[in-house]
Amino acid sequence: NEMEINKTCKIVRINCKDDIKRRLLDLGIIKGTKIEPVLLSPSGDPRAFSVRGTLIAIRKEDAENIEVIL
Repeated sequence: NEMEINKTCKIVRINCKDDIKRRLLDLGIIKGTKIEPVLLSPSGDPRAFSVRGTLIAIRKEDAENIEVIL
């Protein structure tokens, strides 16, 4: 959620409830995957992330649970 637009990072951990975690995993957001925020909605929520060549919109409350490193 705090990543700068167009800065690629690597997912380290997903810290959330099982149902949301399963949804993120199904979208390809898994440990070791590169993720890049590419768009921000006018209201600031959700943000669009590029993950494995796909653009995925993630709500702020869910994005806060994804830990990344540069």
